[in-house]
Amino acid sequence: MVEKMNSVSFIKELVFKIAEIGKRSQHINAPDLKNVEPFKHFFDKKGRLKPDELDTMDGAWTKREILTRYLLLNIVLDQGPDIPGVRELLKTVTNALYRKEIRIFHRPLDFFRELNISIDEILKKHDSIKTLRADIWAKQNNSNSSKYNLFFAQSQRGIVSINQVLDYGIHRWGVPLCVPLLLEKDLAGKIETRQPLVDYLESFSSAEVTSMRIKNHERYGLGSAVGNKGCHLFTKWYIHTFHLSSRKDVGWSEWSYEVPFDSNVGRVLFRTGYLLSLADLDYYQSWNVIQQKKNKPHYIRVTNIRGKKVQKDIDDEEIKKNYKDVLLNHLKTRKREPTTIEIQQMPNAILLNSKFGIGDFDDGLIYIGTNFCINDERPKCSKCPLNSICKGFNGNEFLITDYLT
Repeated sequence: MVEKMNSVSFIKELVFKIAEIGKRSQHINAPDLKNVEPFKHFFDKKGRLKPDELDTMDGAWTKREILTRYLLLNIVLDQGPDIPGVRELLKTVTNALYRKEIRIFHRPLDFFRELNISIDEILKKHDSIKTLRADIWAKQNNSNSSKYNLFFAQSQRGIVSINQVLDYGIHRWGVPLCVPLLLEKDLAGKIETRQPLVDYLESFSSAEVTSMRIKNHERYGLGSAVGNKGCHLFTKWYIHTFHLSSRKDVGWSEWSYEVPFDSNVGRVLFRTGYLLSLADLDYYQSWNVIQQKKNKPHYIRVTNIRGKKVQKDIDDEEIKKNYKDVLLNHLKTRKREPTTIEIQQMPNAILLNSKFGIGDFDDGLIYIGTNFCINDERPKCSKCPLNSICKGFNGNEFLITDYLT
């Protein structure tokens, strides 16, 4: 019993400490919207989004709608190999196209109508970004700068680099731009709306259900253009980072979506001992979360955790009660009371009704993962704000040296 309580106490302390760090980090690694030229007047002189003006018109659509369209495209492109480079590509291509009156977020059809210009700008801006970012990227990834390439496609091996800009442009740019375009066409003459994409996204019972529909909706789903992590990242930006949601019910609360599980999340949660407090290593290996490699560090594929159940006893009535509330009222993904807890949803139950939300927790994980718990066998543990409770730092060094993402 003591071991169970210590384990539960550990994961609660760790989750709250990460969330506290995240709240101080001020939306770490969020897209820089204020320097996208069409949106400059959406922000005040201090670079803060003007919340009272989100429902005002900017052309045919509300400002909320235009920003939402940009973020939808951003999460698709964010799957690329160099996130700073990808975001710079989106920003600079957007600025270049708008200077030529190709207003792809106000008029998505412009991207296709002027496809030659759209493709040319993607190519030109990619070359410029490669000049600036290739050496930095190569050093961070132990690679060669000549391999720097932001164009990518989906294959059986996952995300792979490609050289065909048309494939990249139509699939990665075109598909998310087609969602508001198709909504406009479908609603023409039926319902008058100033924000068709926003109304569609907020028509579902919860933010978590919306994140699922972003990918798998039969008519408007992005399908293979986006992963589950990207869908949850969009929801985080929409609710937590930019406060774009106009819905304030519990289905759209700070605990109404899952943590966007990516490599930073997996690395920090594994090395600290959090994941092993919820299931033994054998389970993670059988789920292909831990992929064993010979004569090299093992690989953590954290995205495979989604849907997996906690395998250890959670001897904490508050967590169990909170989890029922989270599942039935916030996530709204079940209609019956749960008998088990999913690992990816555990932080929701721990943080529920506290001053911290899932966005704070994710911000903390990103801050720690990019500044201290880096993807290296010798991370910056001595300076990490989690080192006092991290199990990898305090006696289980193999969790750090033997596992990378």
